[in-house]
Amino acid sequence: MFNDEKADMDGLGFTLAIGALKAFAFVYDIITFPVYILFQRPWKVRALSRRSKAEIVAIERDQKNTDFSIDVEGTDKPQKSKSKAKAIEISKDTRSITWKSRDEPQKIHVEIVRENINTMARMMEHVAKKYANKRCLGTREIKGEEDEVQPNGRVFKKYNMGNYTWKTYAEVNVLATNFGRGVRELGNMPRENVVIFAETRAEWMIAAHGLFKQSIPVVTIYATLGDEAIAHGINETGVTTVVTSYDLMPKFKKILAMTPKVKTLIYMEDQLKSLDNNGYGEQVTIHKFSEVLKLGSTSQLGNTMPSPDDVAIIMYTSGSTGVPKGVILVHNNLIATMKAFCDNTVIYDDDCLIGFLPLAHVFELLVESVCLCAGVSIGYSSALTMIDTSSKIKKGTKGDASVLKPSVMTAVPLILDRISKGIQEKVGKSNHFSKVLFNFALEYKQTWTRRGYCTPLLDKIVFSKVRQLLGGRVRYVLSGGAPLSPDTHEQIQLCLCVKVVQGYGLTETTSCATIMDAHDMICGRVGHPTTSCRIRMVNWEEGNYRVTDKPYPRGEVIVGGANISAGYYKLPGKTNEDFFEEDGMRWFKTGDIAEVQEDGVVKIIDRKKDLVKLQAGEYVSLGKVESELKTCAIIDNICVYGDSSKQYCVALVVPNQSMLVDLAAKRGISEKSFEDLCAIADMEKAVLQELAEHGKKCKLEKFEIPAQVKLVTEVWSPDMGLVTAAFKLKRKDIQERYQHEINRMYAS
Repeated sequence: MFNDEKADMDGLGFTLAIGALKAFAFVYDIITFPVYILFQRPWKVRALSRRSKAEIVAIERDQKNTDFSIDVEGTDKPQKSKSKAKAIEISKDTRSITWKSRDEPQKIHVEIVRENINTMARMMEHVAKKYANKRCLGTREIKGEEDEVQPNGRVFKKYNMGNYTWKTYAEVNVLATNFGRGVRELGNMPRENVVIFAETRAEWMIAAHGLFKQSIPVVTIYATLGDEAIAHGINETGVTTVVTSYDLMPKFKKILAMTPKVKTLIYMEDQLKSLDNNGYGEQVTIHKFSEVLKLGSTSQLGNTMPSPDDVAIIMYTSGSTGVPKGVILVHNNLIATMKAFCDNTVIYDDDCLIGFLPLAHVFELLVESVCLCAGVSIGYSSALTMIDTSSKIKKGTKGDASVLKPSVMTAVPLILDRISKGIQEKVGKSNHFSKVLFNFALEYKQTWTRRGYCTPLLDKIVFSKVRQLLGGRVRYVLSGGAPLSPDTHEQIQLCLCVKVVQGYGLTETTSCATIMDAHDMICGRVGHPTTSCRIRMVNWEEGNYRVTDKPYPRGEVIVGGANISAGYYKLPGKTNEDFFEEDGMRWFKTGDIAEVQEDGVVKIIDRKKDLVKLQAGEYVSLGKVESELKTCAIIDNICVYGDSSKQYCVALVVPNQSMLVDLAAKRGISEKSFEDLCAIADMEKAVLQELAEHGKKCKLEKFEIPAQVKLVTEVWSPDMGLVTAAFKLKRKDIQERYQHEINRMYAS
C-alpha cells in the first residue's frame, strides 16, 4: 500500500515536472520569439531551402524531336533555361529529360581554371606554394602498447597514444616528390602501373601524389578484399611494384605466389614494430617507405608531369556482384569532380577533417583532395582509435576525435546508423525522466528546425554532451557510398548539431553526380546535379518507371560530363555496354532509379539489380526496404531476399546484441548467450514482430515486409567479403553463404 502511494506520488511529481517544463518552453518561446525572428530570419532560410536548384536543358521524345538543346560547354544556352522543372510541359511520348545545376562556379573552382590546374600534380604544386606553412597531414603518435585487464578477466592490447604530429603543405609536397623519384630509382618507369594497397594514412596520400608527379598510374585496391581479388587486380594491371603497410605485409606471403610479376614491395612502417623479412622469397625486394623517400631525396631525376588525359588512377571497386572491375580515372576526371565539390561543399581553410574511410574509395579520395585544394588540414584516424571507447584506446585516455577536434568528417550511412542507434540505446537505458526530457528536447528542436530556426540554448544544455562524442567541434558531415535514411539523417543533424550533406556518385562518375545544397532542409534526398555534370532520367519500362510519372519524373539515372570515367580496364565489351558518347559529352548508365522533384533535387528510389518481382506480380525494391528497416533499433544490418517464385520476402538479420538481450528479457528469456538467443525460434518471431511494426511506421507495403527472418551472429564486415569497403551489401556472396538458411525460411 505504501509502495503504491509512493509510486503515485512519484508519477504525480514526474507529470508536474514535465508540465512545468512545457510551460517554461511556451513562455520562453513567447518572450524570445521577436529576438529569434530578428536575428535568424527564418523566412530566408526557408526560401533558400525551397529555391530551384536545377533546370531542364533537354527533352527527348519518341519521335526524336527535342524541345531543348543539351547545354554543354561551347553550345548555346537553352531558350527556356530559366524555367523551373515543374513548369516544363512533359508530353506522353517523352523518353528522357536532362537537368543541369543552376549554381555558378565558386572561388576555388574559378582559381583552378585561372591557374590552369588540370592535373593532380599541378594541384599539389599550387597548394604547396599557396599554403606552404599550414598544417596539411597529421598522424597521431603511438607511444607504446599495454595490456589492459577487462572485468571478465580477458586481456586486451591497448595503445598509449600521444598528440598529432603534422607535416606542412610544403613538406608534404617535398615528400611526395621524393617518393615519386625514389620509385623511379627502383626501376618503375612513367606510365607503368603501381599498386597502393594500404589503410588510410598520411603516407597513402604522399605516395599517390608522388606517383602522379611521375605520370605513374596508381592502382588502388581495398585492403579488405580477399586474396584472389587482390591478386586479380595486381595481375590484370601488370604491376611489378606494390606499396603497402606493415600490417598488410604478412598477407603478401600468400598473395606473392599468385602474383609472379611483383618484384618490389614498399611498406609503410609501424610506429612500434619492425618487420620480419623472412618468408617473402628471393624474387622480391622489400623496402621501407622511409628508405624510398631517402633514395628520392638524392635522385637527379626530375618530375615527369602528366597531361590531363593521362591515367591517374585505376580504381578496383569491390562491387556488390562479380569480380572487381578496374575503373580508369584520368586526371581530368579528378579535377572536374574537385571543381564541382568546391562549388557545393561549405568548408573553410581553418577547418580540420578527420580522415578514416578507405582512400581506395573514390568518395574519400576526392573529399580529401578538395580539402587540400581549400587549405584544410587532415588528421588521420581509424575505427580502432577514433573515439574514447574505441577498441584500442586505453581506458581513461582520449580517442583521436577528442584530441584532433575535427570540424568536418566523411561517413557512410552504416556508420551514421550506428551512431544514431548508439544515441537511442543510451537514451533507452536512462531513467524515465531523463528519457522523456531528451525526447521532449528532440521534438522541440525538430519543430523549430523545420521552421528554419536554430536552437543555441537547447544545443548547449541538452545536446552538447552528444557532440563531445566526435570532439565537440564537428559542424559538417559529408555522407556518401549509399542512400542515407531520412530518420538517421535528421536525428544525426539534431543530436550532433551538425549539417549532414548527402551526395550521390559512383566510381565510374569519379564520385560526382549530385550533392545536397547547404541550405536544403529536406532529409532523404541526394541533392541536385553538380556544376561539372548533367543528370538525365530515362524511361525504364520493365520496372514501370517513366519520366511522365506523376507527381515527379522517374527513371534510370544517366550521368554525363567531364567527370565520367574512360571505362573499365581491359573490359571493352563492358565499357561499351555502360558508357557512351553524345554531342561531345561522355555518359554513364548507372542502373539506379530516381525521381527529380520540383526544385530539381534527386531522390534515389530504386536500383535495377535490387528489384524483385514476387509471384503475385508485386515489385519489391530490396535496397529501399533494407534502408527503412535498418533504422529499427534492434537491427545492426539486414539483407532482404526475394524469390520470384514465392509470394513473400525473407531477411537475414544481424541483430544489435544489447537490444536483443533486452527483448529476450521482456519475453522471459534470460541467462542465454547472444549466439543461443539467435538460435531460438521464439526470438526470431519477436524480431519479426519488431520489423513488422517498424515497417508499418515507415509506410512499407505488407508484401515488402519480410515474412520470415534468420538471426545471424556474424557481424558482416569487408574482411568477410559480405559487404564492400563502403559497407554496401554483396548480395551474391551473402546469398551463397546463407543459401541453406534462405531455403529453410522459405520451406517454413
